[in-house]
Amino acid sequence: MILESETVIQIKVGYELVFDCPQPTPMLLMLNIHFSHAYEIVKPDQLVVSPSVDIQCYRDGFGNWCSRLEAPAGRTKISTSAVVRCNGTVDAVALEARQHPVWELPEETLVYLLASRYCETDLLMQTAWSLFGGTPLGWSRVQAVCDFVHNHIRFDYTKARATRTAVEAYNERVGVCRDYAHLAVALCRCLNIPARYCTGYVGDIGRPYNPAPMDFAGWIEVFLGGRWYTFDPRNNDARMGRVLIARGRDAVDVAISTTFGPNTLASFSVIYEQLADPGS
Repeated sequence: MILESETVIQIKVGYELVFDCPQPTPMLLMLNIHFSHAYEIVKPDQLVVSPSVDIQCYRDGFGNWCSRLEAPAGRTKISTSAVVRCNGTVDAVALEARQHPVWELPEETLVYLLASRYCETDLLMQTAWSLFGGTPLGWSRVQAVCDFVHNHIRFDYTKARATRTAVEAYNERVGVCRDYAHLAVALCRCLNIPARYCTGYVGDIGRPYNPAPMDFAGWIEVFLGGRWYTFDPRNNDARMGRVLIARGRDAVDVAISTTFGPNTLASFSVIYEQLADPGS
């Protein structure tokens, strides 16, 4: 079953990152909308850097679009503003999607069964099977994982930690969206379900107003029934207007910025707004 809506909406997305660097600092950025949204982009998300610097772009091994630059000493502002068209479709729900036996999986999905920096499948294997070994295979098992993670972790921005792993999130029971995603990814992989980490923009279209500051979001995709499906253990519901930036094994592969030198993130803001009409 696929839940869809025919409503066409436009969404303004973007960000502003301000770095203070005591010396020239090389940076890798992963901040552009994923190519899978190319046909939906109304206004492109052109990267703007102030002061102006040379930017080199490349596509990484996961197909993500990356930018490479050297920020000068002093203050550097990196920003963009884009408009994306959304046909109102919420995340697909396919209750009948089956789980593939490992021998049947496409080769390109196998890397998403393996342990990675933030997803220690070896340490969570026994836990995963004791919690979910009796659940039905396929969609129901993944949903059981997401239900557990959603209820097990308490969301708290003040407890965010860049080094927290899936095992630590399981033990500490607190974190932010990336921690929910890492734990769900790790548990799915333990259960022989390919799972990958995603980052991008997620808003509250069609839901009560949320006064919390907007941020980039983390969610997961799992391979069932011959295709990848979106699951969101943090929100644990189907969302409209999800805009992907990048996907990979875990947060290491999709870091919005990787810097090679001392720096301070002086300010950080993210934009996600539903436009009132196509001319807004």
